[in-house]
Amino acid sequence: MTTDTSRGATVGLRSQRGPILLALMLSTGLIAIDTTILATAVPSIVKDLGSFDQFPWLFSVYLLTQAVSVPIYSKLADTVGRKPIILIGIAVFLISSVLCAVAWNMAALIVFRALQGLGAGAVAPVSVTIVGDIYTVEERAKVQGYIAGVWATASVLGPTMGGLFSQFVSWRWIFLVNVPLCLAAGWMLLRAHRETVEKREHRIDYAGAATLTVALTALILAVLEGGNAWAWLSAPSLATFAIGMVALVVFVLIERRAAEPIIDLTLLRRPIILSTTCVAIGVGAMLTGITSFAPTYLENSIGTAPLVSGLAVAAFTIGWPLAASTSGRIYLKYGFRFTAMMGVGIATLGAIALALVAPWPNPLTVAGVTFVIGFGLGWTSPPTIIAAQSSVAWNQRGVVTGVNIFARTAGSAIGVAIFGALATRIIAAGAGEHDFDTIVSASTWVFTSVAVAAVLTSAAVLTMPRTPA
Repeated sequence: MTTDTSRGATVGLRSQRGPILLALMLSTGLIAIDTTILATAVPSIVKDLGSFDQFPWLFSVYLLTQAVSVPIYSKLADTVGRKPIILIGIAVFLISSVLCAVAWNMAALIVFRALQGLGAGAVAPVSVTIVGDIYTVEERAKVQGYIAGVWATASVLGPTMGGLFSQFVSWRWIFLVNVPLCLAAGWMLLRAHRETVEKREHRIDYAGAATLTVALTALILAVLEGGNAWAWLSAPSLATFAIGMVALVVFVLIERRAAEPIIDLTLLRRPIILSTTCVAIGVGAMLTGITSFAPTYLENSIGTAPLVSGLAVAAFTIGWPLAASTSGRIYLKYGFRFTAMMGVGIATLGAIALALVAPWPNPLTVAGVTFVIGFGLGWTSPPTIIAAQSSVAWNQRGVVTGVNIFARTAGSAIGVAIFGALATRIIAAGAGEHDFDTIVSASTWVFTSVAVAAVLTSAAVLTMPRTPA
């Protein structure tokens, strides 16, 4: 395995690393809070704006635009530098958050969520890339604890604020809380982060970006609307699937010939990159399966208050950072593959348990089981992405990080599309979204699908090379 001793031109003085890390923690907080705060407010949003059948798009369109933009931003971060890209992402996230807060109907909110995803697409991968730049593998084991602390704080604040705002004030405030965080993170990065990047001409892979966007949009649209807006085997359904698959094939052909491809497919020939990418897809699907559907499951089945359902899901996002903060010591001693295997095993057991207890909705039960799943994923995700980063030099670290985060985001987008299509189909065939039996049936199938995703992720972890830290 290649040792990542090449620190590149981005590394500044050691005295700058503290302020930079604090700024990155704030940037991560943007994404962390936005990930956890929306789910508890979905029933309130639907009550205000209507269109229950469209609510999965609030998650999937955000994940779609994030997934499509991650490789582009990651490539640009390797060419023009990390700092300008992350600042652009923060600015886009700020503006789109304000727009989400003033959305007048579900369609407008979905469009503005798409813009939010474009901002998150820059913040998420570049933050992780900068950490990889300025800290060694050994140091990253400690830094994981700080980053995990951000997720732990957000996992409590996010669902709590989402529940409080939607229950006592207005769901619109869940987007306005992003404004001060964006301003603080942008200001600190502007002052603290210094980098010198070699100036040379670059060729942006616009054709690759366009075909990837078409492919993912068509496939997610086909999954979300199949059996809802049109029959699965109808002409619109088959045509949408066909467009997505053809665009995906064209994208692969373009990337094989592009001078500077958005996603360097040759990297996937490396076993460590391929296996960790597959793991990221599964982790993304599991992540959204829990955070997007568990609150709605509790609120619409037994009338759980948004604040309580938010705290139940917070257990999931507390378990993740707690495990992530300890994963460094484990993978430094036993290796990346061993740590990931332990984590995905725990997450799989938790996912199976969630599917089994779904017929008996209870906030405490959901909190306990989702904590176990989150803890398992906390031992799975950080070791795999750090293993991928550590296998390449500085000038490929942004792309490798982007591929991993793209895979996780794409897995989340496709996962929430499949889970959402499954849930809305069952609800449409039943007595409605407020009928106990219908909601429980839909949720049981969704959580069973999450368990299947966990098993497939376990298989992907087993293909990881036996590499030490």
